[in-house]
Amino acid sequence: MTSVPQRLDDRTYQVRTFGCQMNVHDSERISGLLEDAGYAQAPERAEPDLVVFNTCAVRENADNKLYGNLGNLRAVKESHPGMQIAVGGCLAQKDQKTILEKAPWVDVVFGTHNIGSLPVLLERSRHNQQAELEILESLETFPSTLPTKRESASSGWVSISVGCNNTCTFCIVPALRGKEKDRRPGDILAEVQALVDAGAVEVTLLGQNVNTYGVEFGDQGAFAKLLRACGEIEGLERVRFTSPHPASFTDDVIDAMAETPNVMPQLHMPLQSGSDRVLKDMRRSYRSKRFLRILDTVRERMPHAAITTDIIVGFPGETEEDFQETLRVVEASRFSSAYTFQYSIRPGTPAGEMEGQIPKAIVQERFERLTALQDRISAEESAKLVGTRQELLVTDQSGSKDAATGRLAGRAPDHRLVHFSVPAGAEVPRPGDFVTVTVSESHPYFLIADPAPGEPEGYVLRRSRAGEAWDLAQAASCGVPATGAAGVTGGVSAGVSLGMPSLRTA
Repeated sequence: MTSVPQRLDDRTYQVRTFGCQMNVHDSERISGLLEDAGYAQAPERAEPDLVVFNTCAVRENADNKLYGNLGNLRAVKESHPGMQIAVGGCLAQKDQKTILEKAPWVDVVFGTHNIGSLPVLLERSRHNQQAELEILESLETFPSTLPTKRESASSGWVSISVGCNNTCTFCIVPALRGKEKDRRPGDILAEVQALVDAGAVEVTLLGQNVNTYGVEFGDQGAFAKLLRACGEIEGLERVRFTSPHPASFTDDVIDAMAETPNVMPQLHMPLQSGSDRVLKDMRRSYRSKRFLRILDTVRERMPHAAITTDIIVGFPGETEEDFQETLRVVEASRFSSAYTFQYSIRPGTPAGEMEGQIPKAIVQERFERLTALQDRISAEESAKLVGTRQELLVTDQSGSKDAATGRLAGRAPDHRLVHFSVPAGAEVPRPGDFVTVTVSESHPYFLIADPAPGEPEGYVLRRSRAGEAWDLAQAASCGVPATGAAGVTGGVSAGVSLGMPSLRTA
C-alpha cells in the first residue's frame, strides 16, 4: 500500500457499475457519498485517484469481468502513488475475502448493506496503509437516506424497497441483498416530491419485487395505493416501475395503472420460462396460464401497453418439449422486447447443484431460436406504430448513427426508443423537453420519426421544467451561477441531492 499526503478535495474518483437497476441506483449513492466527502468526479479519460467497482453476482462471467478489470488496474496503481481501488456490490457481498486473496492491491471491500461506510473505509485504509474489508449481513441504513449525485434533470430512480423474500433456485440476490425491507409511503412520496421540485418529470419506482411492497408493514394493497398517490403529485408527468413478480401481480395494481394518468403504459413482467414444470423447478410460484391471464387483463385495460420480459434458456432439466412451451408463451405474449439469458451455474444457488445441466451447444441453439422468434415479434409490434403520433421525453443520449443523421432521441410513453429529426427552422429541444412527432419508420427495437417534406407542423415542441433544469446544469458546469427549478440553486449539477439516474452524454 502506498500513501501520499494529499488534500482530499484534490482527489478524483470514478465509479464503474455492473449489473441491474439496483446497482445503477447504488452507484448514484456511492458518487454522492464521495462528493459529500470532498472527492470530485474524474474527467473523462483522466486517470482517477480512486476507482470504485459496483459489482454484480447475477450476470454471466461477473467474477471474470471484475478480476479482469482489477488485473488491468494493477500496473496503473503501481505508477500512480496514492491511488485507491474499492470493490462493492453483490459480488463483494458474496466473495468477501476472496477478492483480497485474488487481488491484494485492492484497498477496500464493502458489501450491499453498508454503502454508507465507504468514505470511512477509504480513509482508514489510507491511514493504516492496509486493505479494509467490511461486510455486514443486514442493512446498515436504507440507501435513500444517503447523499446522491444525480446528472439527469428529467428522470430519477426512487427505491421503495430493498431485498427479496422469494427463493428462486437460479437467483442469489436474496442471499446478497437480504429479506425485503420496505420504506414508509410518506418517505417515498417525499423523495418523489423533492425530485419534482428539482425539475424531474419522470420517476421509476424500484424494488427487487416492486409489487410486493407493503409486505413488511402488512398492507397488501400498498403498491397500488402508492401508484395512485404518485398520480396526485403536480408536475410529475411519467411514473414507471420495475420489476414486479407475476405471482404477486394483482388486479388492484392493474386498475391503478389504468386509472392513474401519469402511470405509463409499460410493464416489465419476467416470464423466465413458459414451461410449468421448469417454473416449478425454478420455484416460480405461478404458471404460464396465470402469466398469460395477467397480460390479457393489462391489455384489456391498457390496449397500447408495451410489455417486456426476462427469459432463461437451458435451465437444468429443460427438455425440448419444455422449450417449445416457452416459444408458445412468447408467441402468445407479444412482448415488445425480451431480455434473454443462457442459463449458467451460479455458485451458491440450488440450481447450480441440480442434475440435468444442459450442454452449452444445446443451450446456444435454443437461445438462437428464441431470439429469432422475439426479433420477429418485436418487428411486427413496432410496425403497428408507424403513422401514430407519439409524445417523446427527449434524452441526452443518442444512438450510434444520430450524429451522422442529425437525429435526436427520446422515449415514448411505452418506453420505446424513438430517433427523431427536427424540421429545418424549428426550435431544437433540450434534454427533458417533450416533442410530439409522427412515427415514419419502424425497426424491431427502435422507431424513426422524420417529418414529411413540407409538413413541419407534424413536429410539436413542449418546453418543460426538466429542460430548464438541464439548461441550469449546463450553466453551472461552466461556472455560471443560476437559480434552478423551484428555486433550486445550480440545477442538477449543484452536486449532491436526492436520487436520479446517472446518464452519460453521448
